[in-house]
Amino acid sequence: MHKRFVILITLAVSIFSTIAGAQGGDAGQYVILNAQYGSERSHVDVTPRLKELARRDRPFRISDESMATDPDRGHAKMLRVFARGPNGRERMFEFPDGSVFDGAQFRSWRHADWGDEHWNGGWNGRPDNDSGEYVILSAQYGSARRHVDVTQKLREMARADFSFRLDYRSFGVDPDEGHAKALRIYARGPNGREHMFEYRDGSIIDGTLFKGWKGGEWGNERWSGRWEGEER
Repeated sequence: MHKRFVILITLAVSIFSTIAGAQGGDAGQYVILNAQYGSERSHVDVTPRLKELARRDRPFRISDESMATDPDRGHAKMLRVFARGPNGRERMFEFPDGSVFDGAQFRSWRHADWGDEHWNGGWNGRPDNDSGEYVILSAQYGSARRHVDVTQKLREMARADFSFRLDYRSFGVDPDEGHAKALRIYARGPNGREHMFEYRDGSIIDGTLFKGWKGGEWGNERWSGRWEGEER
């Protein structure tokens, strides 16, 4: 009788511990969809890294070291976690550098069986349309006889919006005053071939064609092309 009582008590404790463990670490209300680390102007997907940290099942402090990346060196950064709540609505959680991250509010946190859904939100939680086919190599503005490199200026404008109307004031320079001008964007396509996109003054620039448009993750390659190129 005593032996049977001990067995029952042991079994009850085991069941209680299992339930408590599940509730204590993995019973949060929100299911993680995606995690981004960085700043508005430069950020990266850190969902796989967050899964690694989740499996350790202990709080950690947000930093470029814990995230194993520094997408905007020298500037303030944060971790943004995008998750779906029990009502089906999505919510964004912000964790600035230096803050302590605790995964207890996220469902199945320590098992890391989340973040595998197709999620196309941007830094602000909305679709970022940043997955175009062409990677920008260089941008030149002007005419055949006189033009200037505006790659850096275009990158700044890209971070602000996906589209804008082109005119001689767009880049703060008029390389061939009094003459018709155009913006020429030289990019590499998915097949590795280079293409030239031409936009004359008054036309609309649509950044959705280009990969990493808003992230500014382009124009860093050495490019030695000329004004002439293969027009798409």
